[in-house]
Amino acid sequence: MKYSDPSAIAALLQAAVAQHQRGALEQAEAGYAAVLQQAPDNFDALHLSGVLARQRGAPQRALELIGQALALDAAQAIAHCNLGAALQDLRRHEAALASFERALVLRPDYAMALCNRGNALRHLARLDSALDSYRAALAIQPDYPEALCGQGLALQLQERHAEALDSFGAVLARRAGDADALHGAAVSLHALGRYADAVDGYERALRQRPAWAEAWSNRGSALQRLHEHAAALDSQQRALELDPASARAQLGCANALRALGRREEAVAAYRAAQALGADADTVAFLLAALGVQPAPSASPPAYVRALFDQYAPDFEQHLVGALQYRTPQLLTALLGEQLPAAPSGALDVLDLGCGSGLCAPLLQPWARRLTGLDLSPQMLERAASLRVYDELVCADMGVWLDQQDAAFDLIVAADVFVYAGALDALLAAARQALRPGGWLAFSVEQSEAEAGADHLLRASGRYAHSAAYLRRLAAEQGWRAPRLQAATLRLDQGQPVAGWLVLFPA
Repeated sequence: MKYSDPSAIAALLQAAVAQHQRGALEQAEAGYAAVLQQAPDNFDALHLSGVLARQRGAPQRALELIGQALALDAAQAIAHCNLGAALQDLRRHEAALASFERALVLRPDYAMALCNRGNALRHLARLDSALDSYRAALAIQPDYPEALCGQGLALQLQERHAEALDSFGAVLARRAGDADALHGAAVSLHALGRYADAVDGYERALRQRPAWAEAWSNRGSALQRLHEHAAALDSQQRALELDPASARAQLGCANALRALGRREEAVAAYRAAQALGADADTVAFLLAALGVQPAPSASPPAYVRALFDQYAPDFEQHLVGALQYRTPQLLTALLGEQLPAAPSGALDVLDLGCGSGLCAPLLQPWARRLTGLDLSPQMLERAASLRVYDELVCADMGVWLDQQDAAFDLIVAADVFVYAGALDALLAAARQALRPGGWLAFSVEQSEAEAGADHLLRASGRYAHSAAYLRRLAAEQGWRAPRLQAATLRLDQGQPVAGWLVLFPA
């Protein structure tokens, strides 16, 4: 093939690069094509055409062009790095990681490759290694915003939200309008229970990037936690307009509609969320709570875990303050009438469904050893901060109790069995886990006024149980004479919730 004068090709390439740098992508693409017409094996034109293709949302084409460039010269670290970025766009994270590793073999101090390597490791859930890679990038380039943002995202995945805020804050100190850092900081504020601050952060990010479906949905979730249900619905609907396939936004719409009392619309929205791939067990449970399909025997573990992980940041403030929750005090007072002679610190005690540890200070005087069990890791993190428990266990209570044999003298479950309908297996497992003469103390919501059913799933998503059902289980399972005491357990939408305080002696 006859080639043009090399200086003419160089001038063409230089002009195309200038257009590329100015953001004139169409003109740059035409310039690179002109170079390749004259010199099909021009490394720079192939490589930069691939970079441009990726910028224009064509990662597969980028992969082809950069691959052709590397076939001509495999010693170019920047091309391996850009190849990895295209692979990452295609969610081929293992292959992307290999490309970034190759770039770093060629150029160990390449900050961009270290940052991108961190991104690949983060997507592969290798979070400690990802953080090491981001730190290495920042050691070379301390103000590198992408590395700081990536570090913040990895810290978020480790639930290290205060540290994540420091990373995003370092970006915002230099670039106050950085949308990724604004959104990242808002996500951590949200996780820390600072919902109003999170809403402000999402809105600042959306001013920079209005068509960001994830930010609209996150804003809706924060507004929902602030009980601004109409605004939450509007935000989730905006997210759905931008991303009609978002199961998360559709589920957010359903939750807001349910909170607004728009039952029929909520039912339709839950079914739409299920069709989009939302967790099938969770959606089925919420539909059952709305009375449109049979209730399962218990709340799905994924639903309970997500519910309490979400509640964890402001659980005590909301429950004790807004809802006037006092079940731990009522239950331990009733226990105290039965255990007045128990020597101080003589019992092995299990706080079943311990949450953030509201029962712990009340149980500690009886405890030789105090164990807490919960399904929510974030609740357990808060319980651990009390430094009261001897052991904390993250597990499904029924599965874990089945593995215990005469391990405890006292098991307390405050506001826990409201997430289980049929209690037969749970109470039997608790009896196995108790020593002779031990006690099970728990609370449930009352269902006496509701057609005499053993247990009912209410619109709140909690089960209520009848006294007759509890007494029958006690007799069938060989518990000694149970004691049931009526009490108001909490408020729900300003109304008292009637319940039973129950003692089952083994």
